[in-house]
Amino acid sequence: MIRTELTAGLAEAVRLSQPEDAIDAMREAKKGLLDFTAASFAGREEKGIQKLLHLVEEEGGTPLVPVIGQGKKAAPLQSALLNGFIAHALDFDDVHSDVRGHPSAVILPALIASAAARESDERLLGAYIVGVEVMARLGESIGSLHYEKGWHNTGTLGAIAAACAVGYAEELTQEELEKAIGFAATQSAGMRVQFGTEMKPLHAGLAAQSGLLAVKLAQSDVGGTRTALDGEKGFFGLYGDVDKAQTTLLSHWGEPWRIVKPGLWFKIYPFCSAAHHAADAIRQLISQEAISADNTERIEVVFPPGGDAALTARSPKTGEEGRFSVEYVIALALHGQKLIAEHFNSDPIPNHMHAAMRHIQRVYDNRIQPASQAVPKGRFTIVRAFLSDGRICEARVDCPKGAPGNGLSKEDVKEKLKSALPSDVQKAAHIIGAIERADMKEFLSHLD
Repeated sequence: MIRTELTAGLAEAVRLSQPEDAIDAMREAKKGLLDFTAASFAGREEKGIQKLLHLVEEEGGTPLVPVIGQGKKAAPLQSALLNGFIAHALDFDDVHSDVRGHPSAVILPALIASAAARESDERLLGAYIVGVEVMARLGESIGSLHYEKGWHNTGTLGAIAAACAVGYAEELTQEELEKAIGFAATQSAGMRVQFGTEMKPLHAGLAAQSGLLAVKLAQSDVGGTRTALDGEKGFFGLYGDVDKAQTTLLSHWGEPWRIVKPGLWFKIYPFCSAAHHAADAIRQLISQEAISADNTERIEVVFPPGGDAALTARSPKTGEEGRFSVEYVIALALHGQKLIAEHFNSDPIPNHMHAAMRHIQRVYDNRIQPASQAVPKGRFTIVRAFLSDGRICEARVDCPKGAPGNGLSKEDVKEKLKSALPSDVQKAAHIIGAIERADMKEFLSHLD
């Protein structure tokens, strides 16, 4: 029997949350904020940003919120769109295995817009924790078919998570938050066919903007349903699994906080996390077995069935498409190229890389037992190289570097930020210091 209290229950759980009392959650929130900032500054020169800025400047508005790395400010809704795009521009921002998507690139731009516009930042970190909790639980509750059908969870789940995060920060009433959840849910969108284009990071920006707009609509007393998540015609009935949501969405709220366990995955490579296992494996083979493009005849990349669902490009034409291609990642490594942002831009992929990619084949094996510590759960990648001297060598990775269980230290994330700001050491130091002190007002002052 379908129950009808999911929306009200989620709103109540958000409103009654006390994440600021959880030392471990606040620690991880600071680390997540640091990584978000690093990914954003790393992507600040992507071409799509200037296209969006041009649209925003044509439209006008009151410039209240810093646009990360641009030396400019924008109106709150515009800034949420821009900063979401910037954070996700390189696919260098964090992921969460429960979300099967990117929480911080949606939640934090909405919260930054809210805090800067209101000049009130006291609940920003706590609201971030709440937003991650909501997005992770939505991801777990929606069921795997949602992603497999072609939805992009960052966009479809992000708007609701952003609305809940901003709703917590701005202390919405129960009625307002129930309506805000509905306003966000009705804007939920994002298709995986956009992977490898500028629309993919725009999903994060649109979700951030939709979440913030949802709160503004609720605060303006615009009419809307208070049960948008419930029933066969509600969010879970339309997008996923309403029965699963009834048992999963609100169970053991914040015990522990999802930002702590399983935790955020902070990336060391600027491409889709589904290719990180293979990246670690091919680098291991290059280091230990001295394989290269010259002595390798062909490569097999072994996944569990469906383990490469996010890797939509088998023969990418540009580096941007190559962010979602395990073939391109392996070809780059075999040719001695570093797996850095300059190889994953909109430039055409050279012919010799195309030739190398034709010798890389995906294989699926449901007989291989996933490791208990695998991230995401049930996933692994084996890279098997067939060498010209007759040898066959392979490397298996279940939990790549950066993922929970093999994560980056706080110092590692600091270095990621410093690497994104090589010519502005002082700015990096100011941002690091502000986050460590939880001084969000100073943090916001160093973003543009």
